[in-house]
Amino acid sequence: MTLVRSRVAFCLMEGNSTSKIRILDASLLIRRAKISPVVLLEHARMLSKTTKYPLTRVEVKTFTIQYSAGVIGESIDNAILGQLPKRIIVGFVDNKAFNGDRKLNPFNFKNCCINFFSLYADGVQIPSRPLQPNFSKDHPFYVEAYNTFFSGIHFLNEGNSINREDYAKDFTLFVFDLTPDLSANCIGHWNLVRHGSLRLEVRFEKAITSTINCIVYAEFDNVLEIDSSRQIIVDFSG
Repeated sequence: MTLVRSRVAFCLMEGNSTSKIRILDASLLIRRAKISPVVLLEHARMLSKTTKYPLTRVEVKTFTIQYSAGVIGESIDNAILGQLPKRIIVGFVDNKAFNGDRKLNPFNFKNCCINFFSLYADGVQIPSRPLQPNFSKDHPFYVEAYNTFFSGIHFLNEGNSINREDYAKDFTLFVFDLTPDLSANCIGHWNLVRHGSLRLEVRFEKAITSTINCIVYAEFDNVLEIDSSRQIIVDFSG
């Protein structure tokens, strides 16, 4: 097991750069279980053949939208190329915050005055009508974008404790369920794996005033296999 620490600048928020983090002591707690010999024999019998387990693979990509005078839109081609995800979440964060500026919050997903957002899977627009939110203070109208927050829960009565006001301030994320039956959250339910490319298109009401990063979080259906010799194989091809 390998644990990699984030940079100190990512962990701290302050007005200066004098603070440091030192880990003086750390303990790893592991639960041990004594398994019955009968259960072990049954496991050995079942593992005499290749066993397959469903696995949700997560991939995070980052795209930089450079600041330039008059930039009011961006098209990101081939954001994902190959196996198409079952669910995708897109957010925008300040480039300085993303790279560790202690004065900024890297988890502050700004709305950036977005007034157009659309996703294209192999040229097919998702949703069929692009999202056109209005984040202005005078005439706010972004309930359709906020409603994407509940994509992929398959009619479950669940929430995420983020109300509409907070969504526009610090949690502006666009969520898309790409499964044909809106079952992205169902671990035991699989759909046919598709391959192709995803393209993102975003436009802003006003020209951006600084460089921003587009964060793309994607979930994929994959398979983990354990053969009779206890070798573990993860199939990323779908």
